[in-house]
Amino acid sequence: MGDFFNLQHPFFRPMWRRVLATVLCFAWAGVELSMGATPWAVAFAVAGAWMTYQFFIVWKDPEQEE
Repeated sequence: MGDFFNLQHPFFRPMWRRVLATVLCFAWAGVELSMGATPWAVAFAVAGAWMTYQFFIVWKDPEQEE
């Protein structure tokens, strides 16, 4: 289960995957908010914020670590 939340996985090495995952999270938060599901909107917005932090602030390329 520890790898489930590992956003430093090599799958996310291409920038477009990181951007797409983050944008989809924030977009879905907007959808939930427009439908009146505030708790789900907050949950997806927090997930998007966590992805932003992991993908664009503290990102370390997995290939360069080896």
